[in-house]
Amino acid sequence: MVATPIGNLEDISPRALQSLARADAIAAEDTRVTARLLDHHRVQGKLVAAHEHNERRAADWIVEQLALGKTVALVTDAGTPAISDPGATVVAKARAAGFRVVPIPGPNAAVTALSASGIAEGPFLFAGFLPAKPAARRKALERLAGLPYTLVLYEAPHRVVECVEDMSAALGPERTLVIARELTKLFEQIHRCALGEAAAWLREDADRRRGEFVLIAEGPAARSESAKLDWERVLTTLLAELPLAHAVKLACKLTGAKKNAVYARALQLVRAATSRRS
Repeated sequence: MVATPIGNLEDISPRALQSLARADAIAAEDTRVTARLLDHHRVQGKLVAAHEHNERRAADWIVEQLALGKTVALVTDAGTPAISDPGATVVAKARAAGFRVVPIPGPNAAVTALSASGIAEGPFLFAGFLPAKPAARRKALERLAGLPYTLVLYEAPHRVVECVEDMSAALGPERTLVIARELTKLFEQIHRCALGEAAAWLREDADRRRGEFVLIAEGPAARSESAKLDWERVLTTLLAELPLAHAVKLACKLTGAKKNAVYARALQLVRAATSRRS
């Protein structure tokens, strides 16, 4: 499993080039793309096709070659195989047949974009490509909206505007979004804005809608400490005038806070007030 450049052909390790040169065959997502990489680095190799439409058949062929004692290098057009690209089926079949699978690490668009995003430290969720159909994409975003992670997505240029509009509706327009396009290439661009502003920014210039995209949406947990305390101040005010259940319900509605946390804090406040009176 050999990772290859995501744009700049120089972004490949000596170990990866050695692995490609020594392999008896190179299974490639698009042999034309890989041929350009090999030509650039003056590496010769036997290329065979292994893409999403023939992956199972290619996996069987690769296992046959391994059984003959040969070495096969698997690459995709860009980045690390089996990460939103073909490769997982080949790995599963090779492992099931008892053969060793060796990862040769290298470029990955998601991690490359995340490292340059400026998004605060914390867990992130790589969701890859969302469904292409609008209704399915919106449902997928609804499932992701409440998760306490930075979200990292891939998107194609002809869908990127629709995608960020759906992200804004599902995640909230105030969340920070980083748009990374053409990473490591001549026209690389990394733009940071509020989700609600992203679609307009993309529409302002047709060049901003070219290339392959990584979209990084800051997680809902990345709020300031003062923002986290807002619901407590609202709750305290409401408890002075309303019954507990009504105050909790209204505090959640006004601030978007989680009901379980608000209810637990309300009980603490009520108990503390009762003990002071007694």
